[in-house]
Amino acid sequence: MDFFTVPTLTFGVLYCFFVIAHDRQRILHCNVTKHPTSAWVIQQLREAFPYDSAPSYLIFDRGSSFNAEMMDAVKSFGIQPKRTSFRSPWQNGVAERWVGNCRRDLLDHAIVLNERHLKRLMSEYVQYYHEDRTHLALAKRTPTGREAASNSEVGSKIIAMPRLGGLHHRYDLAA
Repeated sequence: MDFFTVPTLTFGVLYCFFVIAHDRQRILHCNVTKHPTSAWVIQQLREAFPYDSAPSYLIFDRGSSFNAEMMDAVKSFGIQPKRTSFRSPWQNGVAERWVGNCRRDLLDHAIVLNERHLKRLMSEYVQYYHEDRTHLALAKRTPTGREAASNSEVGSKIIAMPRLGGLHHRYDLAA
């Protein structure tokens, strides 16, 4: 899990929190706030892991919201907390890569108006990331398991479906 910051049109700063599964690179939970606190993070973890669906480990950095209160809550969920070393983002490379992809694919091309706007953008991006964006680490599949089309004949018609307001597209072969 991690946070990243997003500037707004009025020069405010919003904090985007996410939890990502390392196995299939799925986003388990994503939310936005103006003021991240440890109580808010604990609530987000409750929403991310309902009904005893918590993983064995949770990797996070040394952010101020990840304090002793949050560590106690993580342990109460039956999760073993793993902190990264100071100034060592490569120790949570899956999360850092997702932040980079999110910035390059979406946030570098959009001006965020407010918290509600960022929540909508992130919801659409997570859906695009899960269902349409293929990954080399997943053998060119999506986190939900969709494979890229490979049996194309000469003259096949390709259909482009716009995603993220036309910023990206999903391409499929016509039936």
